[in-house]
Amino acid sequence: MNEDLKVNLSGLPRDYLDAGAAENASAAVSSQVPVVKPEPELVVNPWDIVLCTSGTLISCENAVVVLIIFHNPSLRAPMFLLIGSLALADLLAGIGLIINFVFAYLLQSEATKLVTIGLIVASFSASVCSLLAITVDRYLSLYYALTYHSERTVTFTYVMLIMLWGTSICLGLLPVMGWNCLRDESTCSVVRPLTKNNAAILSVCFLFMFALMLQLYIQICKIVMRHAHQIALQHHFLATSHYVTTRKGVSTLAIILGTFAACWMPFTLYSLIADYTYPSIYTYATLLPATYNSIINPVIYAFRNQEIQKALCLICCGCIPPSLSQRARSPSDV
Repeated sequence: MNEDLKVNLSGLPRDYLDAGAAENASAAVSSQVPVVKPEPELVVNPWDIVLCTSGTLISCENAVVVLIIFHNPSLRAPMFLLIGSLALADLLAGIGLIINFVFAYLLQSEATKLVTIGLIVASFSASVCSLLAITVDRYLSLYYALTYHSERTVTFTYVMLIMLWGTSICLGLLPVMGWNCLRDESTCSVVRPLTKNNAAILSVCFLFMFALMLQLYIQICKIVMRHAHQIALQHHFLATSHYVTTRKGVSTLAIILGTFAACWMPFTLYSLIADYTYPSIYTYATLLPATYNSIINPVIYAFRNQEIQKALCLICCGCIPPSLSQRARSPSDV
């Protein structure tokens, strides 16, 4: 009788209360069970794949040049030392692009970012400085043709190598030593974690070196034209032959300098005017041609060289083709 007089204080039917209690119990149990969230899928940027592929090609191509010069004792002249420096710098740049891809998707941390960007900055800086050193060496070999093959030239070459690699390593260490934008994103450049000021300094240095290379190649062009004219007079060549030889030399110089400018100038100018707020696609679109310069460098400076061609043929087939052994160097081979 007392049980029948118990009042349902909630004002709800008893069946509804029983169902609610069951739901609360199940919710309490489920809250104690850890919820396993699905891991997000790894999305790879296609531009990073292209840069990694470019880095692989750069590494393979320049590794061949480095091995040829390293294993051939006859290739120790100043010109070959500078070509070896260029190939080594481009090889490190290619390795840096590969490491950047691996670290970006597998080992993400601030330390790996700084080490990677430091390696890339140092290697590409050494590549550009090596191109300038090769230009200086070509100018000296033509302007001081009689005294070029002296001990002083070898010493000067080693001094240039020490200076260019020392400067490049210092530029690469700047982000690692603290000059980066990891703590203040507002100071970032188009290439994180480089600061805007750091990128501006690198761009201005490139423009200065490009202007110096342009001036040196203009002087080289004048010397080549004068030498070709003198050879034509000594051997009584026809005027058309002198014109063809001179035009070939000028065309070669134009291709060398034009290729360098076309590869690096877009990224250099973009780094000066843009910052981290700009779309990343513009950074990739201007950076990719700059990496192509490291692909083209072995073709222009190494594989066109007659001595390196002979060494490569000896390694590949154990012989030197008659066309290489009988070929004479012309004034247009600059």
